[in-house]
Amino acid sequence: MLNSPQPYNSNLWSGLTVGLLGGSFNPAHEGHRYISLQAMKRLGLDAVWWLVSPQNPLKPAKGMAPQEQRIKGAQDVADHPKIFVTGIERELGTQYTLDTICALQERFPRTRFVWLMGADNLLTFHKWHKWQKIFKTLPVCVLDRPPRHSSIRAAPAFERFRPRLVAQQDARAILHKPLPAWTILHIPLNATSATEIRAKHSKKSR
Repeated sequence: MLNSPQPYNSNLWSGLTVGLLGGSFNPAHEGHRYISLQAMKRLGLDAVWWLVSPQNPLKPAKGMAPQEQRIKGAQDVADHPKIFVTGIERELGTQYTLDTICALQERFPRTRFVWLMGADNLLTFHKWHKWQKIFKTLPVCVLDRPPRHSSIRAAPAFERFRPRLVAQQDARAILHKPLPAWTILHIPLNATSATEIRAKHSKKSR
């Protein structure tokens, strides 16, 4: 697939299961790569796509590197034959996660998608545009990110979809269960964060 001149040709992904990891990737780091590999291993994914957002509506534009720069940085970090970095949201003309998911499902009708996100995002997931519909549109896998959040069970999204939570030992079942179906993977933590990387770069530039 990587050698194809059109890696996002729908025929190439027919019958495959792909994890979608969205974000600003400002910058991408080993933590993104780590949770992608964990998701592939534990869910049996064929690939993970990093969706580098043109501009996250919940994040300020100030301090956001140009999308092409973030894509290039993400490609350098990913460095794996099954991790694909894309700015396809710009091509699709979508801003919100739900719209992106629906557009991808329409473009790749024979591909099974799974939404991947860190546990830190679950805490604020209720602020996302039409967040409940995301759970009803595709399986969701939440992966632990540092710090390990003891308050995760108090998150509105956790409370809302608690009855549909699949135990991590049965995580692969979310691919086949009626929606909504989701799981939380309590994986060993990787401490790298984009915030810390930006802070270090800021100090060096002073």
